[in-house]
Amino acid sequence: MKTLLLLMTSALAMLAADVAGEWKGSAEGPNGTMERTFSFKVDGAKLTGETVSSFAGKSVIEDGKVTAESVTFTIVVKFQDNEMKMNYKGKVTGADTMTLTAERQGGEGQAIEWKVKKVK
Repeated sequence: MKTLLLLMTSALAMLAADVAGEWKGSAEGPNGTMERTFSFKVDGAKLTGETVSSFAGKSVIEDGKVTAESVTFTIVVKFQDNEMKMNYKGKVTGADTMTLTAERQGGEGQAIEWKVKKVK
């Protein structure tokens, strides 16, 4: 039974998208173009790392998951002494491109779309 579970876990890890590494992207926000760098680490289906924004500084990636074509994670950003959780979900669209949508947790559908490319 343990062998079967290990094989299934290994198979799932192999199906995860190869998002490990540095990614850079931009998005249009209410105050103009924002830039963000994502440093992803992948362990099986678990996604961790950090992200740095020209607008909100550095944040740690929490609750991250990666599958064959998608990623999901949460970050906490500070803006003018206020903290807010941002939920990200994205689709890997090639070996080096990804589209991420960020929505404030508890927000009213005000999503920001990030176009992201892997840094080589």
